[in-house]
Amino acid sequence: MADDQEKTEEPTAKKLEDARAEGNVPKSQDVVGVVVLFVSILAVLMMFTFIADRMLHLSQYYFSLMRQPLDRELMVDLAVVTMKEFLIMALPVSIIVAVAGVFGTVAQIGFNFTTKPLTPNFSKLDPIKGFANLFTLQKGLESIKITLKSFTALGIGFLYFWYFVEELPTVALFTLQDQMGWLRDKAIVLASVMLLIIFVYAVIDLFLVRKHYFDKLKMSLQEIKDEMKNMEGDPHIKAKIRQIQMQAARKRMMTSVPTADVVITNPTHYAVAIVYDENKHNAPVVVAKGVDNMAIQIKKVARENGVHIVQNPPLARSLYKEVDIDHPIPDMLFAAVAEVLAYVYKMGKKRKGNS
Repeated sequence: MADDQEKTEEPTAKKLEDARAEGNVPKSQDVVGVVVLFVSILAVLMMFTFIADRMLHLSQYYFSLMRQPLDRELMVDLAVVTMKEFLIMALPVSIIVAVAGVFGTVAQIGFNFTTKPLTPNFSKLDPIKGFANLFTLQKGLESIKITLKSFTALGIGFLYFWYFVEELPTVALFTLQDQMGWLRDKAIVLASVMLLIIFVYAVIDLFLVRKHYFDKLKMSLQEIKDEMKNMEGDPHIKAKIRQIQMQAARKRMMTSVPTADVVITNPTHYAVAIVYDENKHNAPVVVAKGVDNMAIQIKKVARENGVHIVQNPPLARSLYKEVDIDHPIPDMLFAAVAEVLAYVYKMGKKRKGNS
């Protein structure tokens, strides 16, 4: 029983589907960060000329104001122009970055729209549980991961930045356009280094997130059994329902025996009751059949109601195996059954005879 309660089994498809419906999905924020950073770099590179032109235009505007008196009207105009230019430069990149963030999430978990995480959960307001969650193993691993990632990025970034700073005296002699080109090249190098660092951590984070997710959803054998019961019904209840259905079918079948024209037996193990109404059917129809005890019951009811009983072992076995209840006999057995019915009619013992 203890083994049944240990969560050693992989989560079932239904368990994963239920978790997904609740908004519980294995999403790595580091992977989203890599996608966003990569797309941001591409967006800035594609729009660098445009951004540089806007920056030059803004610089020229600032230089044109150097000899004008600083008053309220000038401050308002300065703020409006600056905000306008920065919106023109930043808005396209912001939209692209936002789309990249959505893509980074959808690429990991697919499209999953649910409002369940937005439902208020007042149990999360419990200060005791909240304080205890600060010291879980998962929180500890997250803290270590963030610390390592931050120190790695800052350390390597600082080295590259210091190397760039050493070039500034030389760059100061460049023209403004050449300085912008230098800045673009160095930004690409620094962003690529940061992207590589974040990518490595993202791969590690994705592995850890998915491992923790599936470990957390693991199920015990008893949980799997309970889930199967809920999905397919309790096997004991299903067996009981089948038993009731079989009893009802037998009862219905036995009520049809008195209306039969003949019961064909083998003579002890098989019994098949047949009725033929040329106004309703094109061929004789099996209305009841059974083996052993059921065959005895069919013959008993047939005798009590004067239904003729004919012994024909091969035909009885064939009818039992080949024909379902309330189905007409097949063509290959038609001649043999017709011969039996002709014998019954000829003897004039329909519903009167006995074996």
